[in-house]
Amino acid sequence: MPSAIPSSTTKPAIWTKGDWNAYFGFGTNILVNLLVLTGLLRFVLKMPDELVFGRILPATGLMLCLSTLYYARLAYKLAEETGRDDVCALPSGISVPHMFVVTFVIMLPIALKTGDPVKGWEAGLTWVFLQSFVLMIGGFIAPVIRKITPRAALLGTLAGVSIAFISMRPAMEMFMTPVIGVTCFLIILASWFGGVRYFKGIPAGLVAIGVGTAIAWGSNAFGLNYGGMSVAKLSASLAAFHVAVPTPAFSHVFGGFQFLGVILVTAIPFGIYDLVEAMDNVESAAVAGDSYPTTRVLTADGVVSLIGCMMGNPFINAVYIGHPGWKAMGGRIGYSAATGVTVIILSWLGIISVMVSLVPVVAISPILLYIGMLIGAQAFQETPKRHAPAIILALTPHLAAWGKLQIDNALGAAGTNAHAVGLDKLSQVGVLYEGLSIMGGGAIIGGLILGAIGVFVIDRDFTKAAAFALAAAVLPFFGFMHGEAIGIGQTPVVAFSYFGVSVMLLACAKLGAVVPLTAEQRQPDDLLQEALPAPAE
Repeated sequence: MPSAIPSSTTKPAIWTKGDWNAYFGFGTNILVNLLVLTGLLRFVLKMPDELVFGRILPATGLMLCLSTLYYARLAYKLAEETGRDDVCALPSGISVPHMFVVTFVIMLPIALKTGDPVKGWEAGLTWVFLQSFVLMIGGFIAPVIRKITPRAALLGTLAGVSIAFISMRPAMEMFMTPVIGVTCFLIILASWFGGVRYFKGIPAGLVAIGVGTAIAWGSNAFGLNYGGMSVAKLSASLAAFHVAVPTPAFSHVFGGFQFLGVILVTAIPFGIYDLVEAMDNVESAAVAGDSYPTTRVLTADGVVSLIGCMMGNPFINAVYIGHPGWKAMGGRIGYSAATGVTVIILSWLGIISVMVSLVPVVAISPILLYIGMLIGAQAFQETPKRHAPAIILALTPHLAAWGKLQIDNALGAAGTNAHAVGLDKLSQVGVLYEGLSIMGGGAIIGGLILGAIGVFVIDRDFTKAAAFALAAAVLPFFGFMHGEAIGIGQTPVVAFSYFGVSVMLLACAKLGAVVPLTAEQRQPDDLLQEALPAPAE
């Protein structure tokens, strides 16, 4: 149990033993994302190394450092105000879904159309510029949404993200190279879930990375080459070692406004996505015992993203899924600040290229799977049991979005797309592409709305369920949900269907004979919910 120590006599500890575990776990999470975005910039967008390592990565490092230091400070203030010694800082970093969206939907098409990767970079900067203001403005709306939305809906749609977009890829990577992946996963599983302590308390994340790296390099001696490591790649990366600090990119940010029409199609809906995702993650932290002010969190994400893009970073900052995971392994305040300092060192000195050639990504993947497992489980563990069906409902849009993404990527690699192949042909082999597209569009908002409707129906509160169904009738019409573009009349049939659902639910509330929940159905789950901290303003 955490000890309550008067803040007037004892200052919160900046670093604890548990921060080592969280630092290596969270730090490797950030490292993986940096490695992935470096690959996207160099090999997909074909950007020159002087732009990637000389401008973009230093700016990205600055943004990440500002973000992690701010959230460490916010955690320190919370610990100081409450006198608690178990406060964990919110994790933050580059929004992974947006990293792929801005690359493939904004920067790549513009780079190909103009024949100039710099133009693609400028469009990405403008995209982040607009999203930053959506976050800052939305920060004042989010607390209201948190108050009226059931916890199961907030955590349910978050669980969908964690299962589909956090867990699946690292799980597949593990089994593609099982000698490293499965071994490292066992090391992490035994420690973070099983309570196993390693030699002299060495953090499990560090042990897993060390063992995975040793296997990868050791396998070279037998000609097996697990993990794709080689001396030649390492030598080439060492040659790129140099110092680069961020410099202002104001002219490039405003240069991207020439592509404003293309950018607005995704910037506004994904800004709203960020808004809801950050709200979900703040709720997740509150369930774990750390209640942070939603407005300040979203405003901070917007401000640091704005600073980052003005210095040359085309990726948005976001509060991450995973606070309960880092807290469970002992993370408090220091892990966040230490990660920020580390990122500055990695990005400003060009060490990222060395890390790519030294540590196999598959050794890091199990850490991401662990986080996905924990967040997915939280939705069921921290909500009433009777809400479990609503959580499953909230998961489904994310599974649809993930399935569509796999199909699109596979067909794209073959030089075609679903419409060229023919939707009828796909449906004949069981691939309902149109259904995946509609259901998976705006998945995080769709999951939240569907989960909320499910919760209120289960709780026999048909009036509130009707209100959320009415909201669901408005959002698809303008493309914010069950659609992939903003406009008028995007999915009118879906919008009309939700309107019909709203009318029927309202009829149930006014005319139906409703059987109330029994005492057995309400206990003890509702007592648990009443004991949880309320949303912070």
